[in-house]
Amino acid sequence: MNTEMRAVALGGGHGLHATLTALRRLTDDVTAVVTVADDGGSSGRLRRELGLLPPGDLRKALAALAAADDGGARWADVFQHRFGGSGALTGHAVGNLLLAGLFEVLGDPVAGLDEAARLLGVSGRVLPMSTDPLDIEAEVTGLEPDGAVSRIRGQVAVASTPGQVQRITLHSVVPADSPGAGAGVTPAVTPPQACREAVEAVLSADVVFLGPGSWFTSVLPHLLVPELHDALVKTSATKIVILNLVPQPGETAGFSPEQHLDVLFQHAPRLGVDAVIADRDSVPTPARLHSAAAALGGRAHLASIATPGAVGRHDPDALAGCVRDALGATSAKEGLSWR
Repeated sequence: MNTEMRAVALGGGHGLHATLTALRRLTDDVTAVVTVADDGGSSGRLRRELGLLPPGDLRKALAALAAADDGGARWADVFQHRFGGSGALTGHAVGNLLLAGLFEVLGDPVAGLDEAARLLGVSGRVLPMSTDPLDIEAEVTGLEPDGAVSRIRGQVAVASTPGQVQRITLHSVVPADSPGAGAGVTPAVTPPQACREAVEAVLSADVVFLGPGSWFTSVLPHLLVPELHDALVKTSATKIVILNLVPQPGETAGFSPEQHLDVLFQHAPRLGVDAVIADRDSVPTPARLHSAAAALGGRAHLASIATPGAVGRHDPDALAGCVRDALGATSAKEGLSWR
């Protein structure tokens, strides 16, 4: 009996949106596991003012998975709409505010996301990688004249650094004014705790995707949540890495495609992958990428997956086709169906 392919995609921002848009062409059973370390823009403001999960990347994932009918498409447009003007709402996305309200009213971000998914007609699910807001800290070289390693904190700071990011760590920060913290207590830094539902989704998936996206601030953070990392290592799902089309200024400037895989291995040495997808025009030395993919236990798949005339954008149909080919080549589980 054929069953729907259970796909889980981990990431954030525009990169995760690209993967989800492609996966919708293959299966209706898609779960997005989204980074929650954003500290800039509308998300950062809501995070600081309300102490909630930053909603922006969660909103984008919901919009990507919204139903294609008139109702779902309309709500997706509303979710993505940003207020203009010069008042207190300037720059806020409608979906960010709605998610913040759901988180507060329901007292549970997972329940709030499920409610928003029903509103948009999402057939899959959107989950945070942790139910606590997280902070990224990076070791960076090139900022000091003597070549010393600098430590910078915050997703915006890491994503925009003019230095070279070497390694990141991830922390859960309990605000000093949270219930039970006590007056005058400084924020507590603790190891990040995984969202239970996200761990379960990875363990029960047929195929799991990492990337594309901001490598150090959207992709790698998932590997630094201990329970999520262990689930990614343990799962029997086919594991596929999708590489970016171009290096990103600040985070991966000057990186070759294979360097992205090297950094992934440095942060998660026990993680193996079955396939690596890359745009053939973005890979100057295919042999090196094939070798790097083989070192992780997988095979590189090169195809034309960029949107013509749009720098840095994956073509959803082409990416879906390459995913289908990669699944076939890695002998995905029998009995699964995709369109």
